[in-house]
Amino acid sequence: MANNRKKIWTELATKEAKGSKPSVTSTPEDIDIKSFYDVDDVPESVIDEIPGVAPFTRGVKASMYTGRPWTIRQYAGFSTAQESNSFYRRNLAAGQKGLSVAFDLATHRGYDSDHPRVVGDVGKAGVAIDSVEDMKILFEGIPLDKMSVSMTMNGAIIPVLAMFIVAGEEQGVNKSVLSGTVQNDILKEFMVRNTYIYPPEPSMRIVSDIIEYTALGMPKFNSISISGYHMQEAGSTLAQELAYTLADGMEYVRAALSKGLDIDAFAGRLSFFFCIGMNLFMETAKLRAARQMWAKIMTDFGAKSDRSKMLRTHCQTSGVSLTEQDPYNNIVRTTIEAMAATLGGTQSLHTNSFDEAIALPTEKSARIARNTQLILQHESGITDVVDPLGGSYYVEALTKDLADKAWELIEEVEALGGMTKAVEAGLPKMRIEEAAAFRQARVDKGEDVIVGVNKYRLEEEDQLETREIDNTAVRESQMARLDKMKRSRNFSACNNALKNLENAATSGKGNLLEFAVEAARHRASLGEISDAMEIAFSRHSATTRVISGVYENAYAGDPEYKNLQARIQDMEQRPHVLVAKVGQDGHDRGAKVIATAFADLGFTVDLSDMFETPEEIADKAIKLGVDVVGVSSLAAGHKALIPEIVELLKVNGGQHIIVVAGGVIPEKDYDFLREAGVAEVFGPGTNVIDAANSVLGQVQGLRRNIK
Repeated sequence: MANNRKKIWTELATKEAKGSKPSVTSTPEDIDIKSFYDVDDVPESVIDEIPGVAPFTRGVKASMYTGRPWTIRQYAGFSTAQESNSFYRRNLAAGQKGLSVAFDLATHRGYDSDHPRVVGDVGKAGVAIDSVEDMKILFEGIPLDKMSVSMTMNGAIIPVLAMFIVAGEEQGVNKSVLSGTVQNDILKEFMVRNTYIYPPEPSMRIVSDIIEYTALGMPKFNSISISGYHMQEAGSTLAQELAYTLADGMEYVRAALSKGLDIDAFAGRLSFFFCIGMNLFMETAKLRAARQMWAKIMTDFGAKSDRSKMLRTHCQTSGVSLTEQDPYNNIVRTTIEAMAATLGGTQSLHTNSFDEAIALPTEKSARIARNTQLILQHESGITDVVDPLGGSYYVEALTKDLADKAWELIEEVEALGGMTKAVEAGLPKMRIEEAAAFRQARVDKGEDVIVGVNKYRLEEEDQLETREIDNTAVRESQMARLDKMKRSRNFSACNNALKNLENAATSGKGNLLEFAVEAARHRASLGEISDAMEIAFSRHSATTRVISGVYENAYAGDPEYKNLQARIQDMEQRPHVLVAKVGQDGHDRGAKVIATAFADLGFTVDLSDMFETPEEIADKAIKLGVDVVGVSSLAAGHKALIPEIVELLKVNGGQHIIVVAGGVIPEKDYDFLREAGVAEVFGPGTNVIDAANSVLGQVQGLRRNIK
C-alpha cells in the first residue's frame, strides 16, 4: 500500500514539476532529504515506543508538558555581582523560573580581576566573581534552598562551585539542599570554546572529583551538564554535535566509575545541554535521537535504573544564527528554534535576545526573549500533547538517520581510545573547523540563504539601543572589594588551606573540591585557588593550526574567487596576515574561518596563540613582518584591547602594519575604532570574499604609498 501511494505521488509531483523528477537534497550531515516520506521510511521499533519508558525517544516523562511545562531559564550575567543580582530578581518577578549564571572571561580562565592579563575582559561577557563575597552578593535576596541555579563554568569550576557552596552555608542553606547544575564539561572546551585552564588529564580528575563530591553530599545537585551547545556554535553539523556530546558523556561516566562509584549512584544526575539552530525538524529529531542513544549507552555501561538511562537536557537557541543585519528578524529565528526545542522535548530552555549578535541584551530585548517562551507555553498548544511530532514519517526517519550518522562518529572516537585521546589527537576540533568553513563558504556564495544578510538586505539599517559595560569601572570596583577581603582575612588559615589544596593536586590524593571549599571558607580568592592547582597541573596551551582546501573546493570555478586569487598571485610579495585573538575570549570560529579562507586565496597567514595580550600580538606581528593584523573579537573587549595593539605597533616600529577588526562589534563603535587607527571593521555576517578584497586593497594601497 505504501509503495502504491509513493508511486501515485511521484507521478503527480513529476507532472506538476513539468517532467523533472522529485528532488533529493543532502544536508551537511550527508543525510539525503527526500521530497516525500511515507510509512516505509519509519523504523518498525517506533510503534512500540512510549513516552516515559526507555529508550525515551518520545520523552523522559510519560506526561511531559501536559503535566508540567519546561523550565524557563534565561542565561545572564554582566558587570558586577550587584548589577546581575538586580537583573535576576527582576526577571524572576516577571515569570522566569530558574537562574543560569554567565561568568566573565577572567573568571572562566581562573584569573582574579586584578590580574594583568584580563584588563579588557573584566565584567564584559558575564559577571565578575573573585571571591565568596561576590558570590554572596550575586544571590542576595534569592533563597538558595528554593531556587535552582545553573552555572555555566568549566575551567574554574572548582573555585566557583566551592564559593557557591560556601555562599549557601552563609545564607543558612546546607549543601545537601542546594539544587541546580554546573556545566563541568571540560572536554568540550578543548574542542571549541577554549575556556580551559589545565591540560586534559588533570582536568578529567577535576570532573570526577566533582561527580564524587556531589554524589556523596549534594543529592539535589546535577554535577555535570554535558554540552554540545558550543560545538554547534563553533560550526559543527548536528550529527557531530550529537556524537561528540554523547562521547564526552561516555568519558565522564568512565571517569566516575574509576572512582569506585556505582553507576546508578551518579548517572541520574548527569544532564545535557544542546544548541537549537534553524532547521526545525532536524533539531527536533536530534533531541529524540539523543535520548534514544543515551539509553542504549547507559544500558551498555550496566545501568539498571531507568533514571540512569534518561537523557535530561537544557537547550538554548542558537547565538550564531542571530544576525547584526536587520536584527528584528532574530525574534522570528529564536521563536522557530524555541519551537524545535520544545517539540523535541527539552526540560528547560533559554531563548536568546534579538540584539545578542551586537551586544549584551537590554532589558527590553531580554523581556521579548522571555515572553517568547511564555507565549509558546500558554498560547501555542504545544503543551497540550506529549511528543506532538511523534509518528511523523519525516521526523521518525530523521531521528534514525541522525542516530546512525552519530554512531559512526562515536565509533571513530572510541577507536582512538575514547574522547580524551581523541581530543588530545585534535580529531573532533579538526572535524568541526572543517564543517564551519564549509558552512561559511555556502553562506558567502548564497547557497544557504540568510534573510537580511546575503538576500533581501535593507538599504539602511536601524540603529539599536545596546547595553555597554564600563569595563574600567567594573574592574576598579572588583579590585577594591578583593583588596578589602584579603586585608581582613586570616592570612595564616587561608595560606594553609591553599597549601593543602596544592598538596592534594600534586599527590593525587583526596577530593579537590573538598579542599577548595575549605579554602573558600577562609576567603581564598578564585585566582588563588586556581593557582594552587596550576602549580601541580600546569596551564594548558593549545596548538593553533590553519586547515586548508575547504574554500578552494567550495569556490571551484567561481570567477570572482579566481580573479581574487589571480590578483594575489600576481603580487611581487604575497600579502601577509596575522589573524589574532586578544584577551581571554576563546570563541575562535570566526578567526579560524578567516584564516582558512585567506590561506586558500593565497594570503600568507599566521594564527596567534589563544589568550594573547596586546603586547604579545604586537610583538609577534613585528617579528613576523606582517602587512596586516586582523583581530577577532566576540566578547566586547574591542574598545579596550584593539586600540592598544594599534598604539603598541606605532611605538615599536610597526606603524606601517595595518590593523583590521572583525566579530561582534556594534556599528556605533566603528567610528571609535577608526579614530583609534583601525583601517577596516567587519561586523557579523560579513562576506569573507568581500573582506579579503578589502584587506587586499588596503595592502596594495600601503605598498604604493611606500614606493
